[in-house]
Amino acid sequence: MSIRKKKKWALLLAGIVLALFIISFLSLVIGTKDIKITDVFSIALNGKGTTEYSILFDIRLPRILMGFAIGGALSLAGAILQGIFRNPLVEPYTLGISGGATLGVSLNLVFGISRSFGILSMPLFGFLGAFFVILILYSLSLKKGVIKMNGLLLTGVMISFVSSSLLMLLQSITTAEDLQGIIFWIMGSLDESNWLLIKMCLCVSIAGLLLSYILCLDLNALALGEEEALHLGISVERSKRFFFIIASVLTGLSVSLAGVIAFVGLIVPHFLRMFIGGDHRILLVSSYLAGAGFLIFCDTLSRTIAAPLELPVGVVTGIIGGSFFVYAISRRGLLWEN
Repeated sequence: MSIRKKKKWALLLAGIVLALFIISFLSLVIGTKDIKITDVFSIALNGKGTTEYSILFDIRLPRILMGFAIGGALSLAGAILQGIFRNPLVEPYTLGISGGATLGVSLNLVFGISRSFGILSMPLFGFLGAFFVILILYSLSLKKGVIKMNGLLLTGVMISFVSSSLLMLLQSITTAEDLQGIIFWIMGSLDESNWLLIKMCLCVSIAGLLLSYILCLDLNALALGEEEALHLGISVERSKRFFFIIASVLTGLSVSLAGVIAFVGLIVPHFLRMFIGGDHRILLVSSYLAGAGFLIFCDTLSRTIAAPLELPVGVVTGIIGGSFFVYAISRRGLLWEN
């Protein structure tokens, strides 16, 4: 790697980290009750037990940490899937994993399981639904020890349609109270106060980044095509399984904890790939950090733009992400190609 490229990557990462820090800090102080930037440190040191301390560290900080973990996980999963499928339009929700997670949460609400076993049963059922879809995708796409990527993608799209139909069926037969809960879950939210779930989400999200970075050169080779990767000495099937599992777990975890948050896994890695290229040594890390910053920014907008009302963060990411994507495809040459 040339010194010039190293400097370029270092400047890029420094810029993304700086932007992430600024967005996170502004998200901490901006809200229905604004807090002066100069008061943050004094409140942190001496304000325990006050209303301002509770707002900063019991309400806003958990949302920032969830935004960091979920945004990073979805964007990282998108970068991985776009690389192994060699398709710029693939995102984490394309494979139907989000549909399985949403269906699991909906079944929990319809049958009143959360009322009997507590609120923690909802993300558990979401992850079980996502895991069930992962098993179906893997078993149907595995032929003689080889994962058929085209079959995997088509199967995922069909599972997504089936999940949507089953979800509409549940919505048509459920009560108004449960229906409201299902709709709220579908629109996405980072409002999580359970520190155990927040810590678990952060650990899994960061572990996904570290594990995927270990084989980032394999992902570079896969992006060239399976035949070329074989010629380069890559164990193609092992790498495909490895990356498919990482992307699936990250997606399942994100949806089960925060609901369906659209476009983060599509827009962020897609735009970064256009500007910095397809080298996953920089793309994975930059996608993770940029995805985290993008979701924290959207969550800040969701709770401030119509204050005191709070908009679902999935709606905001959909509007912003969809608008940027339409702009991208309307300009000739902005979509990357292999």
